[in-house]
Amino acid sequence: METNAQVVHDCDVIVISVKPQIVRQVLVELKPLLSEEKLLVSIAAGIKMEDLQGWSGHRRVIRVMPNTPSAVGQAASVMCLGDMATDNDENRVRSLFSAIGKVWTAEEKYFDAVTGLSGSGPAYIFLAIEAMADGGVAAGLPRDLALGLASQTVLGAATMVNQTGKHPGQLKDMVTSPAGTTITGIQELEKGAFRGTLINAFVAATKRCRELSQS
Repeated sequence: METNAQVVHDCDVIVISVKPQIVRQVLVELKPLLSEEKLLVSIAAGIKMEDLQGWSGHRRVIRVMPNTPSAVGQAASVMCLGDMATDNDENRVRSLFSAIGKVWTAEEKYFDAVTGLSGSGPAYIFLAIEAMADGGVAAGLPRDLALGLASQTVLGAATMVNQTGKHPGQLKDMVTSPAGTTITGIQELEKGAFRGTLINAFVAATKRCRELSQS
C-alpha cells in the first residue's frame, strides 16, 4: 500500500502512528474516507480524544497509550474508548495490543498519569538497573556480571509481583531478615528518600504531560 488513502480503503482498522505534530494533517486528509464501518485507533502521544474526533469527523475512535517495552513483547498499554466505539471494537483492539504485552482500559482523564507512570517509567527503571550495576562494580563485581545480575533481579522481582498477586511491600518483607543485609540496604535507600523521589518523579512527569497537552 503506497498511500494513506489506499490503507483506509482496504482496512477496517486504521492505526494512527505518526508524530503528534502531524496527526491533525493526517486526519484532515483522511476525513472524507472514514466511513462508519472504519475503526480509528490512535497511539499518538498527547493527542486527546476530542481532537481525534474533531479533526477526523469520526466518532468510532479508540486511543491507546503503549510504552517502549512493546519492542520486546512486554508493553503496558492503556486504552480509552470514544463514544461510538463498541464492545467488539474494544475486544478487537485489546486482542491486537495483547500481542505486545498487557492491556488495560481506563477513562481518558487518567492518561496524563498513565504517561507519567508507564510511559516515562521504563527510563527510571533503566536508570535503577544502571545504578544497581554500578553498585555491583563498586562492590567488586565484573561489569558484565553486575549488569546481568541487576537486570535479571529487576525482571524477577517484577515477575513475582505479577504472578503471585502479593503486595510489593509483602514481598519486600519476605526477603528482609532482622539485622540482615537487605534491611541495611533499605535503610540507606530510605535515607536518600528513595520512595519519595520516585513518587515525585512520576508526579512531575504527569504534570509536564498535562502542560504539553495544553500547549
